[in-house]
Amino acid sequence: MLLQLNHLTTGYGKLAITPDINATLVPGELTSLLGPNGVGKSTLLRTLSTFLPPLQGEIVLQGTSLKNLSASQLSRLIGVVLTERPDVQNMNVRDMVGMGRSPYTGFWGRLTAEDEQYVTEAVKLTGITALEKRMFSTLSDGERQKVMIAKVLAQQTPVILLDEPTAFLDFPCKVETLRLLRRLAHEMQKIIFLSTHDVELALQFSDRLWIMHAGEVVIGKPAELSENGELSRFIQTDGIRFDPSLMSYRITEK
Repeated sequence: MLLQLNHLTTGYGKLAITPDINATLVPGELTSLLGPNGVGKSTLLRTLSTFLPPLQGEIVLQGTSLKNLSASQLSRLIGVVLTERPDVQNMNVRDMVGMGRSPYTGFWGRLTAEDEQYVTEAVKLTGITALEKRMFSTLSDGERQKVMIAKVLAQQTPVILLDEPTAFLDFPCKVETLRLLRRLAHEMQKIIFLSTHDVELALQFSDRLWIMHAGEVVIGKPAELSENGELSRFIQTDGIRFDPSLMSYRITEK
């Protein structure tokens, strides 16, 4: 199952932010979206999530344009984890993960034995079994992020989109989250696409990078983008130098 962007232009109203993107996301890869603030990363993710309509072009999944799919159909194909932390007061962790089964449970939202099994598997995969009975509102930021990833796993979608999943997390939790997402992409053959400002972690964990510049998206594997100078173009500025041989940057005197 491929997710294809065909001459996609994103933006708001008549304001085009990123024009004419032609790209493909494939199963089994963790792909990270990099770019400076305000370049349009969240706009692209919200367009792929169908929260925003494309200004031009189309998004095609498994040969079908997303605009031709109902909300119910989309909810079984694309799972989304946004940056905003949900304000949930009276729900425990297992029930929160169970919300991921809502595309399948019908009007009353009752979970079948099969639904419960998917919830259990998602909880185990994300390592939050010990948190199942905890109230969601009592969790740390890192624990909440794991719960939201478990919820989207319970949704059983082939595509998972995440907007800044490592925001608000300390460094060990950032590493743990990206390691988990890469493992899920590889082992479950899911398309996992995320935006991040954690450049060095993205270089280490991503199978592929999308680098957004004003009006342009450059795509490739981290090593390829290092060799052809695209990572230096993106990272280097006054006081910051990128070392292609080490795939890392360092701070220098201006």
